[in-house]
Amino acid sequence: MDKTLAQYAERRVPRYTSYPTAPHFKPQADDTRHRQWLGALDTRAPVSLYLHIPFCREICWYCACNMKLSRRDGPVLAYARDLAREIDLVADALPTTMTVSEIHWGGGTPTAMPLPALIMLTGQLQDRFDIRPDAEIAFELDPRTFEFEMASGLAELGATRVSLGVQEFDAEVQQSINRIQPYETVRDAVKWLRDAGIEGINFDLMYGLPHQTRDKLLSSIDKALSLAPDRIALFGYAHVPWMAKNQRLVPEQALPDIDARYEQAEAAATALTDAGYIRIGLDHFARPGDKMAEAAKAGTLRRNFQGYTIDRADTVIGMGATSISGLPGAYVQNIGETGAYGRVVAEGKLPTAKAVELTADDKLRAHVIERLMCDLTVDLAEVTDSHGARAHYFGPELAACWAFEKEGLVTIEDWTVTVTERGRTALRVIASTFDAYMANQPEGRHARAV
Repeated sequence: MDKTLAQYAERRVPRYTSYPTAPHFKPQADDTRHRQWLGALDTRAPVSLYLHIPFCREICWYCACNMKLSRRDGPVLAYARDLAREIDLVADALPTTMTVSEIHWGGGTPTAMPLPALIMLTGQLQDRFDIRPDAEIAFELDPRTFEFEMASGLAELGATRVSLGVQEFDAEVQQSINRIQPYETVRDAVKWLRDAGIEGINFDLMYGLPHQTRDKLLSSIDKALSLAPDRIALFGYAHVPWMAKNQRLVPEQALPDIDARYEQAEAAATALTDAGYIRIGLDHFARPGDKMAEAAKAGTLRRNFQGYTIDRADTVIGMGATSISGLPGAYVQNIGETGAYGRVVAEGKLPTAKAVELTADDKLRAHVIERLMCDLTVDLAEVTDSHGARAHYFGPELAACWAFEKEGLVTIEDWTVTVTERGRTALRVIASTFDAYMANQPEGRHARAV
């Protein structure tokens, strides 16, 4: 890595799946305020739904998600009943039966929930919402615990897309992160899904893992490509053991240094683009003709708490422990601990934990950051005009971007900032220029830029 990029690579900056980012959510809202925000939604606009299933059958040491280990069905089924109560509470708070354009089941591992419970919850969603016939219905799954019967079950639930956690195929790397998952396990899961009629297949891969090398990662990419997924997300491992206790089991001495991480990321990106995948935003790749590739080309790609998305809904309603709702006027996060979450919904209250009410400045900056993260370019004059702001609103930020231009990371023409291919590595750092909260960001909450 050259010196210019090296100075940014170690910077800990947000991934910008929201703005303001989660560390700035505060316990400033309750059930009453949450209901007011839901009740004020535009009845003519579609919404997306996110349902969080925080259970896994196995613990992966690298994971920093909100999850609980449960090898028994009892706690998972109890949680399903709590989630069903929240679905009713949310639906009752809405101004009408809202139209749904996308449903995303995330976790944890949604398929850790027994199929009858998923069927029950899906039926309830169908009863309480108007789900479009063309709605995308996506599930995250763990190939290690995925069973043949679940593939046809997901198809019957209307699943159109699934995301498989692959991470890395090398046995030594898998052992060091406690995720033993042979190639054949993933291959079988993909076959079962396609045989069931589910064609939208995403893979999650990672770089920067312990004992991982450039050659091991490229070998894993070759294996992944043999299964022809439509999309691949290539994430950098974020080592934050002070936040994620299970990461304390990861052998730190085996983690690649920043130069090795950069080499892995660049080699992987080259391998994927050489294989014909379109590079999208920060860390996604899609086959030509895929809807995400088309959205990126058209400038309609969006970014929310699930990452990059083609969904055009401005509202995401999150349900389940620790889930986050992105509403037009606020972000709202649910209680994270499943026991406390269940007790609150049993009382007939929305399980509100934290929120941030959006100011006009927040919305404007969120627009700029989203376009940079999605398109790698933003016309500041056009964006400010669309928000009714003065043309020179971002004068100081534009001046700060001149330093990036001198380093070859961006180009600037009038009020348009465009990230160069070389600058893509520093995309999150460049986006942070427009983050008014950066001075108060707790640095330890964020992953390295590379």
